[in-house]
Amino acid sequence: MSVGVVRETADGERRVALVPKVVASLVGKGVDVIVESGAGIDALIPDSQYVDAGATIGDPYSADVVLRVAPPSDDEIAKLRSGQKLIGFLAPRNADNKIGALKAAGVEAYAVEAIPRISRAQVMDALSSQGNVSGYKSVILAAEESTRFFPMLTTAAGTVKPATVLVLGVGVAGLQALATAKRLGARTTGYDVRPEVAEQVRSVGAQWLDLGIEAAGEGGYARELTDEERAQQQQALEDAIKGFDVVITTALVPGRPAPRLVTAGAVEGMKAGSVVIDLAGETGGNCELTEPGQTVVKHDVTIASPLNLPATMPEHSSELYSKNLLALIELMLGENGAITPDFDDEVLAAACVTREEASA
Repeated sequence: MSVGVVRETADGERRVALVPKVVASLVGKGVDVIVESGAGIDALIPDSQYVDAGATIGDPYSADVVLRVAPPSDDEIAKLRSGQKLIGFLAPRNADNKIGALKAAGVEAYAVEAIPRISRAQVMDALSSQGNVSGYKSVILAAEESTRFFPMLTTAAGTVKPATVLVLGVGVAGLQALATAKRLGARTTGYDVRPEVAEQVRSVGAQWLDLGIEAAGEGGYARELTDEERAQQQQALEDAIKGFDVVITTALVPGRPAPRLVTAGAVEGMKAGSVVIDLAGETGGNCELTEPGQTVVKHDVTIASPLNLPATMPEHSSELYSKNLLALIELMLGENGAITPDFDDEVLAAACVTREEASA
């Protein structure tokens, strides 16, 4: 059995699907690994390290299983053959996804973002591993953009109060943001419409903002709010947001535009020099004044909406993602060393978005 690692072509994508350490692990299991020349160069991994790990530099599309990070382009789909397996981020819930094209090409495709968030699948959960990177980096960006210190500083000239940080949406990225801001010395507060995460917020030393609105959904995500709930939430949040130096938003609803949590009025009410980091820019943004992919200043408040933050830390992002893929591949491996996925397994059944049986 062979796996191929492609060189990513999406704008700004610096990650690679496998790092040499994971390549060596697969080779040790009898798997042939074919790496496209330059696949790891943007993650600062030269071809020589892959060769040392036991890989061959060549055409990854000749392999039985093709591994990638970002969704494939039409040209890349054209390189795939019927019956071949593809694993990567495929954005199956996005309106402009390539699932139809992959199905038409006869490709058996696995979307890592469709892996269910259950205990035994945690090691394969690429959304969570990359969300950790986003949460961490969002705080670093906030500290860079802020006009204020994060920690309390006591000096001969007096004491400077610590910055106050509010994180809206407390999934993996949100929890990591809270933990990182706390480590930098800020006073942290978390908010989510899922009341069950309050304990997790407190576990990283943050306070819980309770607005009296609950909207727990399926798969660890929040459900969409009703119009009445949304109006109630926006008014309560607008009042709360004005008291914070930094607001980091991470709220997403799969397959839908990001919920608007930070209104223009809330931004206008924040102190001059405050910062909003909006991690939901790829689906429209949580802030009404967000310009996805841009950093702008409105009402003397800096609003940054970086896209694909994990790609800005390609070494560790790639390492984490590689381990996710390794665990998924190991789940597919049969006793004879071939890929023989068992679709009675709930993880593989959920992750597989196109296959021959499904189109019959």
